[in-house]
Amino acid sequence: MDAPFKSISVRDLLPSTNLDDSSPLSAPDLRLIIDHLQVRSLQIKSKVQNYVVSHHSDFSALFSQCSAAFSGAEHLSGEVSDLIRLVSENPIDVEIKEVVNEVREKRREVREKRKVLEVVSVIVEVSEKLRLVREMMRGGRVVEAAEVIRELEEALRIRECEVKEEDGEPVVYGLLRSEWMDCFQEIQEVLAKFMENAVTFDQQSNALCVKYWSSINANNSVELHTVLTAMDVVGIMDFGLAKVADLIIKYVITQAVNPESHISFSEEINQDSGRTTEVVLKMVPSFDHELKGIDGQAIFTGSIQVVKFIYNSFCFQNSHWMRCFGRLTWPRMSELIISNFLSKVVPDDPSKLADFQSIIQLTTQFETDLKDLMFISASDNKDERLSKFADNVEVHFASRKKVEILAKARSLLLQSNFVLPSGFNRDAKVLENEQTGENSVCNADLLFSSERCVVSGGAAKLMALVHQTLKDVCLSSTRVGIEFYHAARDALLLYEAVVPAKLGRQLDSINQAAVLIYNDCLYLSREIHGLAFEYRPDLPSSLKELVVFVDLAPRFQLMAENILHRQIQLVIHNLKEAVDGADGFQNTHQMKEFESAKFSIDQVVFILEKVHIIWEPLLLPLTYKRCMSMVLEAVFSRITKDMLLLDDMAAEETLQLQRLIHLLLESLSSLLESLNAITDMRKLPEGSVQSIDELVPSLRKIRKLAELLDMPLRSITAAWECGELFSCGFVPSEVVDFIKAIFTDSPLRKDCLWRIESTDFM
Repeated sequence: MDAPFKSISVRDLLPSTNLDDSSPLSAPDLRLIIDHLQVRSLQIKSKVQNYVVSHHSDFSALFSQCSAAFSGAEHLSGEVSDLIRLVSENPIDVEIKEVVNEVREKRREVREKRKVLEVVSVIVEVSEKLRLVREMMRGGRVVEAAEVIRELEEALRIRECEVKEEDGEPVVYGLLRSEWMDCFQEIQEVLAKFMENAVTFDQQSNALCVKYWSSINANNSVELHTVLTAMDVVGIMDFGLAKVADLIIKYVITQAVNPESHISFSEEINQDSGRTTEVVLKMVPSFDHELKGIDGQAIFTGSIQVVKFIYNSFCFQNSHWMRCFGRLTWPRMSELIISNFLSKVVPDDPSKLADFQSIIQLTTQFETDLKDLMFISASDNKDERLSKFADNVEVHFASRKKVEILAKARSLLLQSNFVLPSGFNRDAKVLENEQTGENSVCNADLLFSSERCVVSGGAAKLMALVHQTLKDVCLSSTRVGIEFYHAARDALLLYEAVVPAKLGRQLDSINQAAVLIYNDCLYLSREIHGLAFEYRPDLPSSLKELVVFVDLAPRFQLMAENILHRQIQLVIHNLKEAVDGADGFQNTHQMKEFESAKFSIDQVVFILEKVHIIWEPLLLPLTYKRCMSMVLEAVFSRITKDMLLLDDMAAEETLQLQRLIHLLLESLSSLLESLNAITDMRKLPEGSVQSIDELVPSLRKIRKLAELLDMPLRSITAAWECGELFSCGFVPSEVVDFIKAIFTDSPLRKDCLWRIESTDFM
């Protein structure tokens, strides 16, 4: 049915068309619109009525269908009400639920019983098969028994259970696996026992015997091939052949690869009724006296004969069995060949390395023959043990030489005694020990310097060994040269490891051995610095960037400095202990205290003279002067400090202190003069060489202190004001305390103290 009307715009009902849409409507316009709308409404009603009248039959049919649908809905509602009433009076749904649950439970029980029956049948079947395995073994049917064992292994999931324990499975499964394991071990032991009986070695006849038929206890006689097949099926080839492999290695291979045995091999076949029962490999020693030395061809030929015998008579040309046997024996066999033959023919001289090519060819051919017999893998390079050793003969040669070099270096260091021989002369080139006749010390030139120092014979010989090794590096190939280079480095490092451990006690005391070690380290450090300049031009181009020694020089330089510093500290410690015996130089006007202080001064002089005797012949002059200056500075400053700390001194006490200082300086006068006479031989600017007074500032101070002890108060004050005391190292507080300790309080002392405190030299 079409729409009776469309949307109407009220402005379209007005007669005027010039009205603005936004302008308001007037009252007459509104009344006119109402009239038009009433007319339009009557028209619409008329159209609707006409439409309904024209479609009366359609509307009648629609209303009839609605009435029938309503009647059907009322009938259905009544029936549902009756059903609900019936159910409410009799609860049948509960009974239905109970029946359904009962059916479900019965079905579950049936399924469980069916599974139990299946499990029981499997258990019975497995148990029966395990029983049959034992019967098969007793009947000699080892292959069938092995196949059943393998089948049951998969059925019982033995390997899975070894990896992970399963929870919730029946206990009987564990019992079955335990029974299977017992059965497996039984068949494993029986087959291994078969192998032990089948393959034996007769030491009296020196022969390897392989029996093709054998029996164990009440078991029937079983053929060797059958036993091997059964072991293969079960997967115990390694276990079954292990003892046989040990037997052949111990009695056969060991003799075959022994260069001193000189044996030959022969095979014998024993038959019974046309059936082979036994195969024997006899080893016959040769008594030919012309056979001397190591014959590689004979060793390889004999070894191939043994392997062929195993391949044909024992493994029955089965590649899998042969590979299994090879894995068990080849590692030990190759080690025996290397230790008994290849390592012994490694050349001792680089010029003989070319002659080793024939050995390399023999080794390569030997391993090729073993690959053809499936004794070693043709695809795995790891089995080419002999070829790798032979190909690396240069490395083995270099390794052997490296060991020899390090052994020689260690021996040199251990035999070096670090003791100066009697009649030591600093100008002698080499000095021998009178008891041993060996070079104990020698004078060595220091590189980059015009000086010479005394070093131990061990250090000199060690450096000569390093030089010879580096000369060999220049003449060797890269592979050999790098090993020689490491040998030279390690030889130098041996000094650092061996000597301090050997002479640990000497390093903790004041002696010549410690000074010799210092000189050795200084000498080695200088020599190491020069190695690159000396040998770099002659090194192979591939080694020029690899051969580095300069990193070792600071280690020896630091070691030398530590040793010398330790010696200086030990001397200073002994001197301070000697000064401590003077008890601060107090009350020296009393005879007992003066004798005690004098004894301390004598001890100081004795220690310094001893150090002079030890150091002066060995240390470089300037080093000796520097070290002695440090020691003298320490002892002079300590004595001066103790005397200046005295707070009250009698006139006689000052004279005794002055006497002690003069005694000390007079006793050391020759030592001080010798130190002052040491000059630097290098070309240095004039005035750059320091005198002993400059190196030991406390020397001037203690000398001036001796003068002050009998100097008048005005003179002391004048000496301070003119800067003389200040230039000698005195400070105002020391001068003030010194005056207070010697002079009594007076206006003059106050005036002098004020003048001293007022003078500032800073």
